[in-house]
Amino acid sequence: MFIAKTLLTLAALSLGVPVAMAQDAATDRYTLEKSESGFVRLDRQTGAVTLCTEADGTLTCRMAADERAAYDADLARLEKRIEALEKRVAEGTAAKSGELPSDAEIDRSIGIMERFMRTFFGLVQEFQGQEQDGSGDPVPDRT
Repeated sequence: MFIAKTLLTLAALSLGVPVAMAQDAATDRYTLEKSESGFVRLDRQTGAVTLCTEADGTLTCRMAADERAAYDADLARLEKRIEALEKRVAEGTAAKSGELPSDAEIDRSIGIMERFMRTFFGLVQEFQGQEQDGSGDPVPDRT
């Protein structure tokens, strides 16, 4: 009984440590510095700088101008990519990634599958034969 309680206590403590560490990491992620117009928030993980102002007891943060321009440029690029993909889907060209496989490629694929199936069914027959013999000898490794 004592051992069970000790194990439960240790498990609870070990589960609590990662949660506390995750909370510490979350609180250390951002740094706020006072500026003339409010605060500057630095994201220590990404390096992003955000300008924050306080009005009526509420802190409002906005991205810096250069980060906003990069964000807008990335957003525009992604919108163009989505439009191109939607156009390809509408035209039916998205599913056609190229030509159909040649006869030689089809024959090669069928040959591979045929060899696989013959080997597989050979192993099945071998196992069935051993069961009927009742020999119980170890099966040779074929991998």
